Amino acid sequence: MDKKLKDENLKIAIQKDGRLTNESIKTLRSMGIEFEIYNRKLFAISRDFPIEILFCRDDDIPGYVESGVADIGIVGQNIIQESKSKVTEIIKPGFGHCNLSIAVPKESKVSTAEELRGKRIATSFPSTAQQYFSRLNIPVDIITISGSVEITPALGVSDAIVDIVASGSTLTLNDLRQIDIITETEAVLIRGSKKLSSSKENLLLQMIARLEAVLAAKNMKYVMMNAPKDSLGKIKQIAPGLNAPTVTELTKPDWIAIHAVMNENAFWSIADELKTLGACDILVLPIEKVVV
Repeated sequence: MDKKLKDENLKIAIQKDGRLTNESIKTLRSMGIEFEIYNRKLFAISRDFPIEILFCRDDDIPGYVESGVADIGIVGQNIIQESKSKVTEIIKPGFGHCNLSIAVPKESKVSTAEELRGKRIATSFPSTAQQYFSRLNIPVDIITISGSVEITPALGVSDAIVDIVASGSTLTLNDLRQIDIITETEAVLIRGSKKLSSSKENLLLQMIARLEAVLAAKNMKYVMMNAPKDSLGKIKQIAPGLNAPTVTELTKPDWIAIHAVMNENAFWSIADELKTLGACDILVLPIEKVVV
């Protein structure tokens, strides 16, 4: 039987084409899940892990996972909130950070949500937008748009929009400005309420362990440096993560090589001090995974 027809394969739904697509694919591959992608093909089979990847519209993913069509999925929290699907967040894979925001034309005198009372609001997230304005007791006219929401104020269709904002560049290009944030959102790995078979549950646990290893390494660097032997104590005091470094003798008398794993931000905060203590030839290398 063809591998893709086997029920025991774990099925994961990811966005077919959108802001989460590339990062979802990159994350799966960083977890050692290799697969080929072909134009217009709506699924892919991993070569080295019993998993099938389903490429879907992002707003279909919560429903697929809830109904059991897919066992798990990667989707934005904003989509889950809008769909009201009964799914459970398992883990955040660390990408897709953005805001669901209210924006108005730059020349508009509106500066708060309260000032939109009675105004027309265009959005692809009508349920979430309506909940927000209703909670604030602000009556508005919600206009549901499935395409480019940003253009609606210029067309005279709306007075403001509710849309996803990441860098804000799209707002700037369309002469819009953000006046309020409804909610912060990011990508999450989700599962439904239906019980998985023991084999699929085991596969899911393996996936989570792999993802945790990738996330643990995300901001960590492998740091190597040479330093005078008598500076080791002081270097260990100022450098987080250097409590138990690997230390080896160099052929140069009274010099040592220090190897350790450090948070990248922590390293840059002490880089100059390390040099003051005599550290030199400092190498900072990326770490692919950390299994603890």
